[in-house]
Amino acid sequence: MSAVQPVLSTADTAKKTMDVSNGSKEWQEMLETEKAGLVERVYDLERQVLEHKDEIVCLKSTLADVLRRLATIDNSYENSTSGSGRGGTGTPAAGGAGGGSGGHHTVSDNVSASGQNSLSSKSFRFSRNTLTRLNSTVDEKRFGRVPSRVTSSPSRVKTNLAQKAIHYSNGSLHSDSMSSHSISPAPSPSPRQPNASAVANSHHALLASSGGMGKRWSSTGDFISTPGSPSGTGSSGSMSRFSAKSLLNLSGNSSRQGQTHPYVQRKNEDDEYVKLYISGRPIVIHLPEAQLSTYELTKVQPAPNRRLRLDWAYGYRGKDCRSNLYQLPTGEMVYFVAAVVILYNMDEHTQRHYLGHTDDVKSLAVHPNKLLVASGQCGGHEGRDSLPHILIWNSVSLATLNMIGCGEFTGSINCLSFSRADSGSILAAIDDSPDKIISIWDWQKKEGGRKITETKCSVDTVVAVEFHPLDKGQIITIGKNHIAFWSLDQNGMLYKRMGVFESFEKPKYVTAISFTQTGDVVTGDSSGNLAVWKRGTNVISRFLKKVHEGPVFSICALRNGGFVTGGKDGLLLLFDDALHIKAEQIVEAHFGAVRVVAEGKGSQLLIGTTKNCILSGDFTLSLVPIVMGHTDILWSLATHPQVAQFVTGGRDRLLQLWDSLSHSVVWSKDIGEPIHAVQIANAGDVIVAGGVGGRWSVFDIVTRELLATYTDGQEVIQCMQFSPDGNLLAVGSKDNCIYIYQCTKVAHRFSKIGKCTGHSSFISHLDWSKDSQVLRSNSGDYEILYWNPTLCRQITSQSTVKNLEWATQNCSVSFETIGIWPENFDGTDINSVCKDGEEQFLVCADDFGKIRLFSFPASQPKSLSHSYRGHSSHVTAVQFMHDGVRLLSAGGMDTSVLQWRVV
Repeated sequence: MSAVQPVLSTADTAKKTMDVSNGSKEWQEMLETEKAGLVERVYDLERQVLEHKDEIVCLKSTLADVLRRLATIDNSYENSTSGSGRGGTGTPAAGGAGGGSGGHHTVSDNVSASGQNSLSSKSFRFSRNTLTRLNSTVDEKRFGRVPSRVTSSPSRVKTNLAQKAIHYSNGSLHSDSMSSHSISPAPSPSPRQPNASAVANSHHALLASSGGMGKRWSSTGDFISTPGSPSGTGSSGSMSRFSAKSLLNLSGNSSRQGQTHPYVQRKNEDDEYVKLYISGRPIVIHLPEAQLSTYELTKVQPAPNRRLRLDWAYGYRGKDCRSNLYQLPTGEMVYFVAAVVILYNMDEHTQRHYLGHTDDVKSLAVHPNKLLVASGQCGGHEGRDSLPHILIWNSVSLATLNMIGCGEFTGSINCLSFSRADSGSILAAIDDSPDKIISIWDWQKKEGGRKITETKCSVDTVVAVEFHPLDKGQIITIGKNHIAFWSLDQNGMLYKRMGVFESFEKPKYVTAISFTQTGDVVTGDSSGNLAVWKRGTNVISRFLKKVHEGPVFSICALRNGGFVTGGKDGLLLLFDDALHIKAEQIVEAHFGAVRVVAEGKGSQLLIGTTKNCILSGDFTLSLVPIVMGHTDILWSLATHPQVAQFVTGGRDRLLQLWDSLSHSVVWSKDIGEPIHAVQIANAGDVIVAGGVGGRWSVFDIVTRELLATYTDGQEVIQCMQFSPDGNLLAVGSKDNCIYIYQCTKVAHRFSKIGKCTGHSSFISHLDWSKDSQVLRSNSGDYEILYWNPTLCRQITSQSTVKNLEWATQNCSVSFETIGIWPENFDGTDINSVCKDGEEQFLVCADDFGKIRLFSFPASQPKSLSHSYRGHSSHVTAVQFMHDGVRLLSAGGMDTSVLQWRVV
């Protein structure tokens, strides 16, 4: 018994060990099954949480939009009920145009002037407090006012961001007017304009020291720009024009025998001319006889008592920008062109405009709450406010909440992304500097934001940055030769893992990025491939080859888990959540390649293209253009003499006829060569377009058919102008000559009379006298000459021409435009001028992206104006519509057309 017992014990032990081993395997299998099920349940919970968040966001946004509309109605009611009480005379707004009838003052002007709001405080508290409660992550003060900007370095001059508090769609950034779309009754100061009371105090102090000139200055408007600061920004920029010397001149201390001015001179009061100095060159301008006895250089021309409001922005920037088209839950789509961010409601066909930027907007990101928007710009010309920076603003009230990184970036802000797994508390930005810096910002921590960290991203181009929607602190960047997975730890350190392609084809560019509902990363590349990167890894788990012919520019994740991709081949592909192709759609070639795809309402898609168009549609119906624009430098603009239409032409060879009431393109035609000048005949039946090589063409305005082509010289046609009686056409060329044509009874037939020679530089502007008997012209070297058009001879007798009345005001060098030239301006800085039909206003456009509104004529050297921004590059043309109420301006490099309304 004792000998057998150990053997039995050993066998029993082995059996028990085997049973335990089998039980352990079963336990492990059970754990693995449970783990897999748990992962699926976690993914499902994450998806449900995101869906609930989206529903809450939609409810918040809808409520905010309703409140905005209610506040707008409330404001309109208050304006109408208080309008009769404001009749008669009113107190002029500080820094604004006063001295006129009280009927010209708006509620916003009175608010800006006195700091008191005529709207009910009850309405104000309701709108503000309710909006504040909509977003618990944003401090209450951020909706009521914008905190002052804090620089990151003590050496930088501090600027008060309260001056940039609110930017509205219908006010000049240099004016005090407030948007009619705003829900907040707070005044809207300019981002570069000093506080109204501060200006008034310093202004009165200067007046007191200059011998009691308060009465003369009580009705003046906004100050125009200074030589050192062409925009007229800041208090020093606004007041430096009025130096002690100028004030002495204004007080009458200068000699009556020799009136002088920094850039305009009249040696003796009996002289019948003045000398205007442009770029150091004196231009002799003869005075009309009616002005001889009363004209004084020291008089001040007040700014007009009416202003401009941005009514519509035509165009879209899709040619070189990505991820710049979003649908908001309120029904508005948000995109940008030039320095304007546009909120467009397709159903109501209305626009609102955010005008806080000072130069080209290059990037856009929408906060997870769908109420806040971040937009980044490139650097401009005008000091600190034009340095590259990011603005955070509210899409309902259009109030600026914070300015991020002013002075911290060296290049334009090309990519932006809010964090998504932590309710958007931080912001990532890519600086398009040589080092392609990625920076992470706590944008709501303090005024001006707090930079958490920054590091070099890539030596090559970066096209996108995105936060992971589920994993906190995870960031992905893509671009040339790289995809990088970044981790931001609790200490603010960034760690980088490069994507590994292993055996898959490594593309030259990774061009598009999106995420699945389970957190996997989906990318598209320049070879037309799609790759899926497993969540939490930097390796490819699935690869779809040659989905597109050419680069994949956009991947849009749909609400149902599917995807839509768009590429350079103009193809839109619909995928299900397993990345199986379900449908396709073709974008017509003349609209351009697909740049960005965004999900609209229901099954609707929004497609931005490389030819600056926005299309709308789905995979069952054809795509319809809702926004169209030019794609290259926009040179020329002309308005229809009878109806609400206008025509534009640019270097992109496109001749486009627009309707200013429906805000749409009537027709577009590629004429085969760059267009430098356009004009519509007085009868409104034909369009003449000047091109290169001396050619100019005639088109039927209804059928857009080419009717005839003419050639004059071998240089570019610079400008064209019909006489008021419609019998003559003047064509100005770069070869220094003006060609005169007789208009025949057949609309497209012109008979050449001859050419006017005498200018020493290219012809820049042309004007006809009201009786169609005399033509005046400006040239590239600022000459002003007069011509007998029927004889093609120069008129040298000033007594013949100095008292003439002119049908148009295109010439920037004339007696009527002396005041548009600030001191030390370069002669090429003023590109275009025009007057309205009733000769109340004069508008000029300059190289700094600004439009200035003067009273007509602006014949005094000290002519005050209202200044407006919206364009980001040189404004090449301005023209009033035939009704004199609307004004159109054409941008150059920004390819936009802005429509303004006189209010």
